[in-house]
Amino acid sequence: MKLLGISGTIIGSKPRVVVQKVLDEVQRNQPEIEVELLDLKDYNVQFCDGRDPSTYNEDTKKVIDIVSSADFYIIGTPIFQGSITGALKNLFDLIHPKDFRNKVMGFIATGGTYQHYLVVENQLKPIAGYFRAFVAPGFVYAHNDHFSPQNELVDREVLERVAALSEEVIFMQKTLKGTKSDHQYS
Repeated sequence: MKLLGISGTIIGSKPRVVVQKVLDEVQRNQPEIEVELLDLKDYNVQFCDGRDPSTYNEDTKKVIDIVSSADFYIIGTPIFQGSITGALKNLFDLIHPKDFRNKVMGFIATGGTYQHYLVVENQLKPIAGYFRAFVAPGFVYAHNDHFSPQNELVDREVLERVAALSEEVIFMQKTLKGTKSDHQYS
């Protein structure tokens, strides 16, 4: 079972910090779960233009493969101009909807205002609904004030939400995986 954490930005590091915290929490509590971090900053992902995925550059094809092969996700984005990043939206556009279908998603957002948490409810959850993915009921929103000057996540309540989100996605994944295999029809 593979949990993929996605830092959905090509600038900044706060989403990566929070996504990594969730992955670390999962590894601490469930070491049998394979975790991987995909940071979009590390790849030259081409703009989605509707062509056959095999014609994109190697980085784009690799990212598509990494995302498509994961069993469940923690997806993080900073909030820019009241919305998710273009890089994350582009990633969603590159992945075939069937590759997200019936998979669990947990969301993280970071931002500079306390109202930006609404982007999770108003943008990320509807995208997951389009994909027919299962969404963890909780999420983590971290404001700039929740980080130390060294860019470490230090707010106790946010760290508690990180722990809760890690538990929710594991519970959902294990429950749904068991249910799926128990209720297969021929």
